[in-house]
Amino acid sequence: MQTIKVTTAQNIDIDYEIAGIGERILALAIDYAIFVALAIVGSILSVSGPLREVVSIYFIIVLIIFAFYDLACEMLLNGQSVGKRIMKIKVISLNGNRPTLSQYLLRWTLRLVDFPLTAYLGALVSAIVTDNGQRIGDIAAGTAMVRTHARTQMNKLVFIPSDDSYVPVFKEVAQLTDKDIYLIADVLHNYRKTLNYVIVHNMAERIKEHLQISLPAQMNDMYFLEVVIKDYTHIVASADAL
Repeated sequence: MQTIKVTTAQNIDIDYEIAGIGERILALAIDYAIFVALAIVGSILSVSGPLREVVSIYFIIVLIIFAFYDLACEMLLNGQSVGKRIMKIKVISLNGNRPTLSQYLLRWTLRLVDFPLTAYLGALVSAIVTDNGQRIGDIAAGTAMVRTHARTQMNKLVFIPSDDSYVPVFKEVAQLTDKDIYLIADVLHNYRKTLNYVIVHNMAERIKEHLQISLPAQMNDMYFLEVVIKDYTHIVASADAL
């Protein structure tokens, strides 16, 4: 299975399995099936005398929903539509973060090129020939379609040492263990999937209490945990170099 390596803001390499062509086609078919069902409902309504006048409005609404369906779903469902969620695939940014609004907009706009304007060949050929299995919209937006579960397990994460000029903010992180850092990384990873900031806050409070440190006024809990990983990585790498 072809994989893609993304480096997160916390200097962590995570491998994802690239979504297969078959999985994407099935996800697309499931999404289209939703609108086929809505069209059938509209057709049934059109044969009913009292409802004929509202059928045209119904189809206009369905067409509007269809046009913005992928953009709205991916923004609200963390890179997934209904079909993608069923097939357990999603859109990610190549920088390891959740895609931004501009990335979602760009890949959605270029759906015109990927699908109707090229009779779906643009997306198919591009996904086959590119290393990361990207359609044209993904290439332009810096995104990729992957399976929802990272192939890299938390106990096999690779931390990339920071450069020699980096100065740790919290030297107290030397008291932590690899297990602590893996747990912090897991919390940050889960936050990016669920946007549940409570888990970030709770983890930050535990680390602050354990290390007996307080944060600068401009540092929030999320940034604090990122810095802890970066500091720990640097300190461990420096110790190994001695």
